[in-house]
Amino acid sequence: MQSLRQDLGARSFRADILEGAFADVADPVISLDKVSLTLASRAGPVEILRSVDIGITPGEAVAIVGPSGSGKTSLLMIMAGLERATSGSVRVAGHDLGSLGEDALALVRGRNIGIVFQSFHLVPTMTALENVALPLEFAGQADAFEVARGLLGEVGIAHRADHFPAQLSGGEQQRVALARALSPRPQILLADEPTGNLDGKTGEQVIELLFSLQRRRQATLVLVTHDLQLARRCGRTIRMADGRVTGAELASA
Repeated sequence: MQSLRQDLGARSFRADILEGAFADVADPVISLDKVSLTLASRAGPVEILRSVDIGITPGEAVAIVGPSGSGKTSLLMIMAGLERATSGSVRVAGHDLGSLGEDALALVRGRNIGIVFQSFHLVPTMTALENVALPLEFAGQADAFEVARGLLGEVGIAHRADHFPAQLSGGEQQRVALARALSPRPQILLADEPTGNLDGKTGEQVIELLFSLQRRRQATLVLVTHDLQLARRCGRTIRMADGRVTGAELASA
């Protein structure tokens, strides 16, 4: 298929295939084929995404960049199954998301995808430990709190386990959010401007932690960011504008 021929793969790609967002790979862990998203508004239909083709292989770190309103976050939400494409095919971790109901989507998401948001989205009435244990409890894991405590230690915040989000700094809250995203040991990690609400030094610490955990877990990372310097730390950068993929490039060797 031509769209697959235009993809940038994880290992075999070089300058001769720098023509689009796709790579010639057999089993991408995330595959979007001719994906469009149109939302209703008072002024009429608004095209958010327009015939997007993207393939991402297991273990890749991919940045998605573009101006505000280019469709970056909507694209991430479609990959997460939190938004449904109007048309096209979305396959994630071997599942056709378009064919699944809401309950099945939640199961796929819970088992395969960890999400880190700019605004943390912690439950304010739960401690750090309870926030991290929450997805494990939903999954019926008996040792949810033991695993959650270990994850808080892994992100360097075990001493704050019994504190509520309002008692934590922004950087500490994002570490809790990262631990929560990693708690089910997902093969895919989606991050939407994870340093957007943090100061420069704290943001750099969180990013170092994010990439370190991604490498150690051998997870696939898709990172939405406005920061081109941060994007260059990923193996590949996909550029978007006006709801379309406009180009892709590999990180400098």
